[in-house]
Amino acid sequence: MRELTERPSRWGANVVSIDSGAGLANATIQQRLVPVRLYYDYLMEEGLRESNPVGRGRYTPGRSRGGHDRGLVPRLTKLPGIPAEQQWLEILSVAAAEPIRNRVMLALAYDAALRREELCSLRTDDLDPAHRTLRVRAETTKNRLERVVPYSAPTGVLLSGYLAHRANISRARGRLFLSESRRNRAQPLTLWTWSKVVRRIALRAGVPQFSTHTTRHLWSSGVPGPGRPSPG
Repeated sequence: MRELTERPSRWGANVVSIDSGAGLANATIQQRLVPVRLYYDYLMEEGLRESNPVGRGRYTPGRSRGGHDRGLVPRLTKLPGIPAEQQWLEILSVAAAEPIRNRVMLALAYDAALRREELCSLRTDDLDPAHRTLRVRAETTKNRLERVVPYSAPTGVLLSGYLAHRANISRARGRLFLSESRRNRAQPLTLWTWSKVVRRIALRAGVPQFSTHTTRHLWSSGVPGPGRPSPG
């Protein structure tokens, strides 16, 4: 474990931060610990060992001292990356040239803080334009809880335009966002296609860290932050 965390950086010897390349990533080390931990669990079940040297880390509520046992390698939690104001404006500038489907998807992802699967799984009957809300089905959410979320008036205008555009592709009920490629025309848009769209926007805007999950972190209180307009 010491070797994994201290091996020389491939980027050189001047390592000054966690992300600079020293050793393996914390998540990778945690993954490599799993089979070792399970092996020692097996040895304990067979009576060949009395303890597991690869501890999981435990916390006992109500104990001020000694209630927290550290794991062999501490888990590191990084804050999510959020574009600065100028970066967000660059993203919006690039997105403005995208087809209406991509623009309304980005706007809904931002307004409703939708994950990629939640966004791509939206259906036509999940929309309530009269109240400017949409239903996120339980089977598409991470916690398996259904929720109803609002979207902004500018996004509602975009959505109305997209629905008229969608009618030229297919009038069938079902998935809201459809592929417009020659090979898969009128088929439900896949998660991977949406990821490629967002990746293209990010690279053109010069913000490579922007991803399909970034918009989820841009909403904190339900209103755009200072100087951060809505994609709608």
